[in-house]
Amino acid sequence: MLAHPARIIALGFGTGLSPFAPGTVGTLLGFPVYWLASERLAPYGPLAMLAFIVVTFLLGVWACARTGRDLGIADHSGMNWDEIVAFQLVLMFTPEAWQWQAFAFFGFRFFDVVKPPPIRQVDARLKGGLGVMLDDILAAGYTLFAMAVVKRVFF
Repeated sequence: MLAHPARIIALGFGTGLSPFAPGTVGTLLGFPVYWLASERLAPYGPLAMLAFIVVTFLLGVWACARTGRDLGIADHSGMNWDEIVAFQLVLMFTPEAWQWQAFAFFGFRFFDVVKPPPIRQVDARLKGGLGVMLDDILAAGYTLFAMAVVKRVFF
């Protein structure tokens, strides 16, 4: 893991080495990452958090491309930076109540694992770091859409 800084990033600071569900563990790491980043960036407004997500996305494109090449598997299951970053986008629009946080977590994991269209097609066709990162951003979009529908219908 320590052979190159890209691996530390792509493997989610070691959470991708979890023998059980490394994507889920990475998504869980998304919570404290979001809390720390949003607290530090709050004085600068919501665009600062969005900029943080864009920068970490671009960092992930590089880190996942490099790590995938090094490991010989373009989308190695241990690379979970994509979950960490995409979940930041979900949390940015999620109410703070624990019920919404749980909905965000389980919804994101559902869409990331099931990969409804066009996520599955993007995952199959787009390789390298961009493909690794982009399918999770699409899963984040599905999650945010599902949350909006639930909020609109039930609240």
